[in-house]
Amino acid sequence: MIIDAHLAALAVRYPSVPLVVSQLGGLRPTLRNLLAALRELGFAPVTAQRLDQTTERRGTAGRDTTLGIGSDRCRRYVVILEDGASLDVTLVDREQQARAFFHRARHSLLMRPICERRGLKSLRHALERETLLTHAAIAAGARTPKLLAASELGPDAVMLVHEHVRGRSLDTLDDDDVSEQVVDSAWEQVRALHTRRIAHRRLTGDALLVDESGRIHLTGLQDGEVAAGDLLLRMDVAQLLTTFALRVGPERSVSCATRVLGPDAVAGSLPLLQPLVFSRSTRDTLRRHAKERAEREREAVPAAVEPVGLALSEGADGLKATRAGRDIDERAREESLARVQEDDILAQIRRQVLRVRPQAPVAPVRLERIKPRTLIALITSAFAVHYLFSQLVSFDFGAVFQEADWTWVVVALTFSALTYVAAAMSLLGFVPEKVLFGKTVLAQFAASLVVMPAAVGGVALNTRFLQRNRVRSGHAVASVGASQLAAGVIHALLVLVFGYMAGTRHTEILSPSSSRVVIGGLLTAAVLVLVMVTVPYLRRFVMTRMRTLLAGVVPRMLDLLQHPRKLLTGVGGILMFNLCFCACLDASVRAFGHSLSYSTIALVYLVGSAAGSAVPTPGGIGAIETSLVTALTLAGLPENVAFPAVLLHRLLTFWLPILPGWAPFVWLTRKQLL
Repeated sequence: MIIDAHLAALAVRYPSVPLVVSQLGGLRPTLRNLLAALRELGFAPVTAQRLDQTTERRGTAGRDTTLGIGSDRCRRYVVILEDGASLDVTLVDREQQARAFFHRARHSLLMRPICERRGLKSLRHALERETLLTHAAIAAGARTPKLLAASELGPDAVMLVHEHVRGRSLDTLDDDDVSEQVVDSAWEQVRALHTRRIAHRRLTGDALLVDESGRIHLTGLQDGEVAAGDLLLRMDVAQLLTTFALRVGPERSVSCATRVLGPDAVAGSLPLLQPLVFSRSTRDTLRRHAKERAEREREAVPAAVEPVGLALSEGADGLKATRAGRDIDERAREESLARVQEDDILAQIRRQVLRVRPQAPVAPVRLERIKPRTLIALITSAFAVHYLFSQLVSFDFGAVFQEADWTWVVVALTFSALTYVAAAMSLLGFVPEKVLFGKTVLAQFAASLVVMPAAVGGVALNTRFLQRNRVRSGHAVASVGASQLAAGVIHALLVLVFGYMAGTRHTEILSPSSSRVVIGGLLTAAVLVLVMVTVPYLRRFVMTRMRTLLAGVVPRMLDLLQHPRKLLTGVGGILMFNLCFCACLDASVRAFGHSLSYSTIALVYLVGSAAGSAVPTPGGIGAIETSLVTALTLAGLPENVAFPAVLLHRLLTFWLPILPGWAPFVWLTRKQLL
């Protein structure tokens, strides 16, 4: 093994550093094991004091106290020797390694490879790696506690013994005590490491030890890399810039880094100033600062808007009650928010670096291989597609469609065609401006060609269509947003109505168990809404996401109140759109000689299509089919009927309109209406 060859060379160069294997202890070493291992290495320990616990625990050689579990991947102790000297001991066991396994696995799965990553390391490998990194750092001229010994404590723990450096970690210092000497000293240590291509990879406050003379000693080298690439070295700079910016401010942090490393090295870290690069503790601190900043902004806006409100209330003719008064109040609120809005720490660091190097690249490096929500969507889609294809393998299309009643197939096709008319009505009902109905219907057919997740393609195409029809961009976006918002509200109301009708209907088709499932689903949805309303964090999260949408939608809805006929057309189109899809599914079921009550079919479609559309596959492929078949089966329909009925429904409403949608798409494009 390469690492063993390095250690052999180190053993020749540093004969005073023993690597001893001690067969002591069990899964979790005791204090007696630790002290016995130190004696075996030639030390004379008296007491051991835990460093990384809020309540310090002391032990003696005569006590067999089990060592407590720390919160990090290692536990650190100060050991007092008989001659009064001190040692720093780092202990790592399998229990602590396992604690970080899922974090490393998630990191490897979601992040692009930025270096040669190791799999699940053995404790022996971890011991050898930190030994190599410590000696490499010392050889590079960096100040780091000298490694005196490394030992295995049985098969389930390892121990590293360093010389003790009197000092305090940066995290324990007050901000006033973090002088420029301390900051410069830290950057000098980083420069020494980077000169020899060594990346520290965890330059946080707890890894920077400040001695009594104000000099920095680097600790926590277990995550470092030798022969590191440029990206890892730039990540080190970005991390340390942020660490010091949170303590002494961005200006001092950047100025000290520029003075020691040079402007080019600091400017090269700009694309890496993103939360993905930082340690977990730094990300938590940044989130806390963001919450405090948002709270200050929320408190400052009402005070800034209050003079405007007083002026409006004292104005003539009740100006504040008019629409103009509301617009003035809203503009004053937006201007006040812009005045009191603060930049986050990372934006301030970028601004300081750009003052030194205005031409420095600022576009962030893409580090994320895949987002967590995309991973969840892919896993869900894989299960749905697997279920769909497992059914298709044993499915006899010829025999099934020979048995189909083609009269009901034609009825289903008719209802499918009517959905495009309903979609045009639902869009034009939220557009006060004049837009031709026939062209809008063609645009809805053209939207069937754009198979994107969760109707995203239809939203984009409708917005573009309205803009090309001389509707202002802001109004076009607001109209489509108002239509989508109304569609969501009406969809939820229809679920409640048909859920109540299906749950209270006593027929042989809907069994009592299915009724309980329906009512249970509705109650679950109600509980989720209640939790969202009552939990402040969730409520703020939802309101933040909705605020941008409502900012344009609400004024548009107020304009539509002056055109009740338009609003009625839009609401009627949304109702017709949903009911036609439900009728199409009902006709598809009847085409195979079975039937369910319309309320049951409607509930199945509304719930199943919503659940399937939540998976961002093109057109909900696989997810919608799976959810509809499952819902129909729960409603009492045999699976050998539910599956072909859903396939027929999807064929008529999704697959079949794709080719006909090409013609209106090309025609509208040539007419510059798309």
